[in-house]
Formats: sequence, structure tokens, C-alpha cells
Amino acid sequence: MRNSKVLAKMRNGQPAISVKLNLRDPRGAEIAARCGFDCIWIDLEHSPNSIDQVEDIVRAAKIYDCDVLTRTEKGGYNDYIKPLEADSTGIMIPHLMSLEEAKQIVYYTKFHPIGRRPLDGGNADGAYCLVDGREYMETANRERFVVVQIEDPEPLKELDEICALEGIDMIFFGPADFSQGIGAPLDFANPEINRIRRLIAQKAKQHGKFAGTVGSADNFYDLVSMGYDFVNIESDVCALPKIYKEELAKLKKE
Repeated sequence: MRNSKVLAKMRNGQPAISVKLNLRDPRGAEIAARCGFDCIWIDLEHSPNSIDQVEDIVRAAKIYDCDVLTRTEKGGYNDYIKPLEADSTGIMIPHLMSLEEAKQIVYYTKFHPIGRRPLDGGNADGAYCLVDGREYMETANRERFVVVQIEDPEPLKELDEICALEGIDMIFFGPADFSQGIGAPLDFANPEINRIRRLIAQKAKQHGKFAGTVGSADNFYDLVSMGYDFVNIESDVCALPKIYKEELAKLKKE
């Protein structure tokens, strides 16, 4: 099984850099991996992608030793383990709402002795039964990471307990939906957003967990100084329109 580049960097005290891809073509993932990103974040929560496309994107990224983090749909254990079995290096569960939900996520996504993830080594992550079963379970627990998104105010009352829970590897702050939750949609200058952003990094570190969030090249080092280990700095659906508009604007000036 391939070891995680993201986990290796973060365990070594280095921040990991991610790009989010909404578009489903694996060639986009190959380009991003060739460019040197540590991780590609793909999406099943909002984007109409399939598990087959996840497998293709993972395959393209692995050629260049790039991790893939798949944000799952909210649902049952099938929604959580299928992206792992497609050999996503990590999964991210959106809108974690409680400690009890976090415990259920661990139960379904980590193997014994941490959880009771349903066992089937016959997929891409288990090298189609070419990896010893015990080695598969041990490596998956060590080299695959489970991320929960704090993007609502409701779970904050149990934040310490969530951060302390064995089997949750990263706490990820989502400021956009959090802004809705506090009644200030897209007001990213709201002081409460900055307070919670700092709090999540602090609590994650306090309990030995990694902290992740979204940012940009402009504030990347500020976030790292704040305690964030994983920062998504760009997305295809933001970068492409910006480039297209810039090129068209050049023509209009001539």
C-alpha cells in the first residue's frame, strides 16, 4: 500500500498544500499532481461525481505521488468506506454535528483495534487481495486519514471531546457554512469566524490532531502560524474563470 504524502509531511512538522477539483476529468488531477500539490481534494458532497471517477482520479494522482482527499456524502458506512476502498488517501465528512456522530464515523472507517470498519481487501486500496490482510488493516489505520469538518456552531460545545477522539485524524474548519450558522453569511471579516478558526487549530493541537482549513497563497503562512497543518489554496472552478477573464480582458484593451 502507498504511504500518505500528506501524513508524512504533517508528521514531520511541515504543512501540506491542497487544491480542490470540482471537475471530474482525471487529466485535471494529473496536471495538479504534476505541478507539485501534496493533495487533491475531490468532492462527492456537492459535485455530481461517481465512485468510478474517484478511482480514475486517484489512479492519475498516484502516478506522481500525490494524495487524494475525497469529501464524502453524508450517510451510512458505504458512503464512507467506498472512497477509501477506491484508494483515496483520506476522506472528509462534512457538517459533523456531534461527538456521537464522530464516534460512529470512527467505528465505520478505522479497522480493529480502533473501530470496526467492514473488511474487504479486494479493492484498489488493498491491492486486490495482493496485500496480506493484517498488513492491509494496520497500514490503512496508519496511512489513511479521516477528516471531519466543523462548519456549524452546534458541535463546538463538544469540540474538546471530538478533538480527543481516537480515530479522527484531522479537524477541518469550513468558514463559509459556518458564517451561515452564525447568521452572517459570507461575512468572512466577522470576528467570530476568526475566533473559531483560531480555536479549532488550538484544540486540534492540544489533543494531538492535525488542523485543516481553506485559504490562499496570500494567507497561507498566516494560517500555518495559527497552527494549521493542511491548507487548500486553490480550486479549478476558481482558477479557470480567473485565467479566462484575464486573457479576454487583454484583448479588449488592444
